[in-house]
Amino acid sequence: MQSIFEIDPWLALGVVVATALTDAVYVMFTNSVIARKRVAAANWSSLWYTLSSFAVISYTNNWAYVVFAAAGSWIGAYVTMTFLHGAGGKPPAPLAPETAPPA
Repeated sequence: MQSIFEIDPWLALGVVVATALTDAVYVMFTNSVIARKRVAAANWSSLWYTLSSFAVISYTNNWAYVVFAAAGSWIGAYVTMTFLHGAGGKPPAPLAPETAPPA
C-alpha cells in the first residue's frame, strides 16, 4: 500500500483535470436540467459519470488524492460558472408571481 507521502505528480494532475472537467460537465448538466433540455441533460449526465470514474478509481488507492480532486472540483465549477454567467455576481431577477386563472 502506498504512503500518503508517495504522490505521483502526473496522477495528481490527472485527478485535478478529471475533477475540473467533471464539475464543469455537472454545471452544464444542471443548466440543461433547468432549461428542460432532455437530450442535452442525458448527454451531459453520461459524460459526467464517465469522467468521475477516473477520479474515483485514481484516488481510492490513496486518500491523499482527494485533496487534488477537491481542487479540480473547485476549478471546474468556478470556470464553468464564469463561462455561463460572466464574472459579475448579480443575482437573477425575481420571478413574477403566478396568478390563478379566474374561476
